[in-house]
Order: sequence, then C-alpha cells, then structure tokens
Amino acid sequence: MAQTDDAVADVWDEWQDAVNMTAKQVEDFLATDESKSVGDKGSGGESTGHRSGRRIVEILRTNKTELTADDATHMRKVVGYVHRHLAQRPTGDVTDTDWRYSLMNWGHDPTT
Repeated sequence: MAQTDDAVADVWDEWQDAVNMTAKQVEDFLATDESKSVGDKGSGGESTGHRSGRRIVEILRTNKTELTADDATHMRKVVGYVHRHLAQRPTGDVTDTDWRYSLMNWGHDPTT
C-alpha cells in the first residue's frame, strides 16, 4: 500500500492545480454537446478526453487514501495534458472555443 500512497502523493499537488473543476462540474459538462463535439474520437465514438473526464469524476469522488496506483497514473496523464494544452492557448476570448471545451473534458476550466 505504501507504493500506492507514494504514487498518489507524488502527483497530488499537481493534480490539485490542474483539475480546477468539481466532480459535478465535470460531470455536468460531459453531458453537453460542446463536450461531445471535441477531441479525437478513435473507433469507439467517445473521445479520449470525454472518457478521461468520466475517470476524473470517479477520482474526484474517491477519498485520497483510497486512490490506487492506476488512479495516480491517470492523474499524471491529466496533469500532462492540461499543462501541454495550456501552453497552446489561442489569442483572444477563449470562452466558446474547442480549446476550452477540450480542457474542460480533462477537468480544467481556463476561464476560472
């Protein structure tokens, strides 16, 4: 169990900074057309970001002490995505942009 605790502890602060939406906010956003309209859909019809958003909701609703090494791996993936995507911020108002919607699928609203 110590390994899992260490894995979660290693990513926890960055996760807290990267994911600035609540579980309910992410869940509500995932139900919107905007959420479903962005991202790489692959063969399954659901985008990678949308699928990640569902996992983020689960992680946000889990007590920190009950998070697993697999959760920590996904948390690191989310942190990496958010950091990379923020570096690509478009100019101007981003309120109604695919760029913002993609980030929101990953639990980050750049307008808050």
